Amino acid sequence: MLEQICFTDVVLDSIREVFDTMIFMAVEPLDVEKIDKANEMLLGSITFKGDLEGCLSFCTAVQGAKTVAANMLCLDSPDEVGEEDLADAMGEVCNMVMGSIKTRLQDTIPNIELSIPSVIAGHAIRTSLGEGAQRSLVNVNLGGSYEAELSFVCRAGG
Repeated sequence: MLEQICFTDVVLDSIREVFDTMIFMAVEPLDVEKIDKANEMLLGSITFKGDLEGCLSFCTAVQGAKTVAANMLCLDSPDEVGEEDLADAMGEVCNMVMGSIKTRLQDTIPNIELSIPSVIAGHAIRTSLGEGAQRSLVNVNLGGSYEAELSFVCRAGG
């Protein structure tokens, strides 16, 4: 069942929907294997369990995250975004994108339960689910200015 689903397309369609309707930024796929993670990054993640278990993460540089948060909060400048609002926005991006993914998969995989999102900061951060997991990486450009990586790691639940 999982082999028949193109999670990369599902993730890309979901982030485009969320950013178009809630964050007012265009999302375009990047034709790169890895994004530059030399600067300090923020990674928001949300886990899920049920018929499918795994993790969705959204990773971007701090300035990109501030721009996303400013757009979500209808602020004039990313410089107005406080630390707490920044973490909340990154978590909410994960929550909204995973909600969209869940909706797109509900006919095929009806039982998916979501956790509360979490956010971490650092350099060269990534997620892993161990052996037997499928990983779909989607690298995107946000609003023509910022690179971001979405990682959807999953395996059949039970």
